[in-house]
Amino acid sequence: MICYPCGLHVLLVMSSSHTKDSSFLGGRIPPEIESMSKYLKDVDQELFRKILKAVVSALEGKDCREVMRSIAESSAVPEEKLSHIVAGMYRVLTEAVHIPSASLKQEAFKEDLRELRIPEDFITDFASVVFGNRRAALETAAAQHDPHLPTIEDFRWRVDVAISTSSLARALQPSVLMQMKLSDGSLQRFEVPVSKFQELRYNVALILKEMNDLEKRSILKIQD
Repeated sequence: MICYPCGLHVLLVMSSSHTKDSSFLGGRIPPEIESMSKYLKDVDQELFRKILKAVVSALEGKDCREVMRSIAESSAVPEEKLSHIVAGMYRVLTEAVHIPSASLKQEAFKEDLRELRIPEDFITDFASVVFGNRRAALETAAAQHDPHLPTIEDFRWRVDVAISTSSLARALQPSVLMQMKLSDGSLQRFEVPVSKFQELRYNVALILKEMNDLEKRSILKIQD
């Protein structure tokens, strides 16, 4: 029996990769997508659409194990190859949905898939999902299932000066008291000396400058 992701735990198979800076897949083509493109020659459009429908449902958080079991049992494609195909299709849609729709152009998306030698009919079906009316549901499901840390809902601070302390070194030295309320309801409180706060401020400013410098590099700009 085949295993698949999101209720379909997919077998991800490693293979060689090549680079392409402008691809929506990034600088290196994921190995499961390369494997998928190699095995799609064994799939007709009817089977492809059945698998695509199941993968889209899985991305939306639905249980598709029975559907995939039925596809595997009725298909003439060996289960190992079918695993490669499902894994690759899942990865293509996942990568595409994570890119804002305003940044991912449909023709560029299709051209990337053409360079992987995916049949044109299959490319059209992929595009109908990525740029069709189910995209909003896929984006919502992706946001819910992606790993993430609690966000800051409220932040308070004040400067405090210790008048009486067991440490002479800290007497009359100012410190910054901070409290954060996180989205999971927890409160985080901490205290830092002014010197450390200034160091933090400097490092944050430095990181922001480096990010700004990176964005100005043409190799990182998204081409229309």
